[in-house]
Amino acid sequence: MHASETPKNALFTSDFTRNPYPVYEKLRQSDPVVKVMLPNGQTGWLISTYEDAAAVLKDPRFIKDMTKFVGQEHPSVFSKNMLFSDPPDHKRLRGLVQKGFTPQRIESMRDHIQEIADRLLDAVSGKDRLNLIDDYAFPLPIIVISEILGVPTEDQDKFRVWSNSIIEASNQKMGEDVTRHMNEFIAYLKDWFAKVREQPGDDMISELVIAENQGDRLTEEELYGVVTLMIIAGHETTVNLIGNGVLALLEYPEQRKLLQDRPELIQGAVEEMLRYNGPVEFSTSRWASEDLEFRGQLFQRGDLVIVALDAANRDPAQFEDPNLFDITRGKSPHLAFGKGIHLCLGAPLARLEGEIAVNTLLRRFPDFALEGEIGDLEWRPGMIVRGVKEIPLRLS
Repeated sequence: MHASETPKNALFTSDFTRNPYPVYEKLRQSDPVVKVMLPNGQTGWLISTYEDAAAVLKDPRFIKDMTKFVGQEHPSVFSKNMLFSDPPDHKRLRGLVQKGFTPQRIESMRDHIQEIADRLLDAVSGKDRLNLIDDYAFPLPIIVISEILGVPTEDQDKFRVWSNSIIEASNQKMGEDVTRHMNEFIAYLKDWFAKVREQPGDDMISELVIAENQGDRLTEEELYGVVTLMIIAGHETTVNLIGNGVLALLEYPEQRKLLQDRPELIQGAVEEMLRYNGPVEFSTSRWASEDLEFRGQLFQRGDLVIVALDAANRDPAQFEDPNLFDITRGKSPHLAFGKGIHLCLGAPLARLEGEIAVNTLLRRFPDFALEGEIGDLEWRPGMIVRGVKEIPLRLS
């Protein structure tokens, strides 16, 4: 950040995208609750300290369904799901998919996820290079979530294009692509659901379609919304957990060696990866449901509120030496998966995939090294996920 810039003005610049943490540090000190202009032109309140972030995420006065007071539909297939709903709709929608993501059910998938990780790395065995995102971090979770949902194998690559487009819709320059990709996605889902209605299987999509056919449990709009959320959230978090986690190990070689020597530390390592450079930089939108005061600031009904999760996870008031990556940090109350009723449903799956992916990479290719410099990597645009587009690795 340049000396003449205020923290507020330094937000969302190219320097900020590469390394937002110096800006977050200044924001926590000078403007922990501040009104900002977002990249898409909206104005909203940005929350950057851990204490305030946790409070907002749990406060029922900050709601997710904007249609309650603007009286119009959210212009996205993404909107009719539990992420953008409030009680009682939230409980009903979450309940429809929750049984597919219990810790016990996820743990039962461990051996199969390990097989997928090994198969992906078998494909590059004997080669000199690995494109970490394209060859490993993306396909592993998309294969897993596709199998859970029932997505045909031959269609899985399409979901990367559609998912990236929807995630990056916060970048206003991508409007035409987003509209086209959403239309393609909706057309695909309509066709898919029609086939499932004729011949349901034992996958989650079939269960949801059957629930829709039963009447009042799920509307067609909700079906689109829930499936979209499952496909996108079911892999995006893990892609960037793996990518950012490997970057942290490259940045801290002594921590990498420790994990290679003691792979049983992987659970704590994944928690620290989530805290240190989390895969979801900002919470999804919340809205003030009434005029209210928060931390000395006056919020008006309908005001947009965004939590900077990665800023909260580097708050020295909550974490000792927060800018250090330490896989032995111990139990971490990080906010990478949110907090409150909207705590990420897929957190157990993302954790397990991250544990298996990182430890398998370290075991199979112990001498991997980054081609080039970390500072030269290109970070993805948009306001939700934090991750790089590609991580080129030398394997020997």
